[in-house]
Amino acid sequence: MPAAIRAARPDDIAALTALLRQLFAIEADFAFDEERQQRGLAMLIDDRRAAVLVAELDGRVVGMCTGQLTISTAEGGPALLVEDVVVDQEYRCRGLGPRLLAGLAEWAATRGAHRLQLLADRNNQAGLAFYERLGWRRTELVCLRKRQG
Repeated sequence: MPAAIRAARPDDIAALTALLRQLFAIEADFAFDEERQQRGLAMLIDDRRAAVLVAELDGRVVGMCTGQLTISTAEGGPALLVEDVVVDQEYRCRGLGPRLLAGLAEWAATRGAHRLQLLADRNNQAGLAFYERLGWRRTELVCLRKRQG
């Protein structure tokens, strides 16, 4: 049976948090903090301007992606910021990542978003190659951040 792509539910948060643990293990800029990640996931699931999609196989959540709508002055309307994309290590290379991102793109399109954007760790060569295979292109922009408080 193929994996189902569906919207996440609050009872998925434990499985989603475990997936984020795998993702953050390869991202130099983020440290895993179970409480923070659970709080963020709950907020995203409850926010109408955000989407959390999961790949479910045999009743088990094995992949996820999240996105949030922003207002882009360059686009003159909504754009989607893809926040997290991860498939459990045991289930990679089965087409789940592209299906999750396609579902997220469809969700964004129904809300008027014409541009999708994401940040990826510059040292995650497998991830960068994955996005490039799906038609994502690098930009001349550089991400900067500043923590408050």
